[in-house]
Amino acid sequence: MNALLATMGTTGTSASAGGSMTTTFITFGLIILIFYFLIIRPQKKREKETKNMLSAMKKGDKIVSIGGIRGTIASVKETTVVVKVDDNTRLEFTKSAIAQVLEAKSEAASKPAAAEKSAAPAKKAAPKKGTSKKAAPKKVEAKADVEEAQVVEETPELAPLKPEAPKTDEKN
Repeated sequence: MNALLATMGTTGTSASAGGSMTTTFITFGLIILIFYFLIIRPQKKREKETKNMLSAMKKGDKIVSIGGIRGTIASVKETTVVVKVDDNTRLEFTKSAIAQVLEAKSEAASKPAAAEKSAAPAKKAAPKKGTSKKAAPKKVEAKADVEEAQVVEETPELAPLKPEAPKTDEKN
């Protein structure tokens, strides 16, 4: 027994070796508790929230994929989601490739929003002669959340172009 204690680097009675082991176990216990509360528990909470979000997705929700592609859900299948990205473009993603749902479409929330739109219609300026839609820059108004950002088109006033007179050679 003394040989075992000598190889461990402790030279004393068995009571001091027992105290050292107790301190070691308490230290490891504290480290395990710290890892649990700072790493394991928050990760499990995020996984649970993600699982609930993926199971609650439905047609009409606006989403962002893990690759940054934004779109609206066209249909939900068992393990995949078809996302409408543009008018004629639809992409099929695995459900786990959806990073977040930006705007969940709900019937209660859509009714007041529809009432607001009909009560205060947006005024659009008629394009002037000589302007084209391609030349119109887009301006994004920043709000509190990215989810509430709106795209507003502004048409710059362009002066009509006057045709230049043809140049004549003065040498002839």
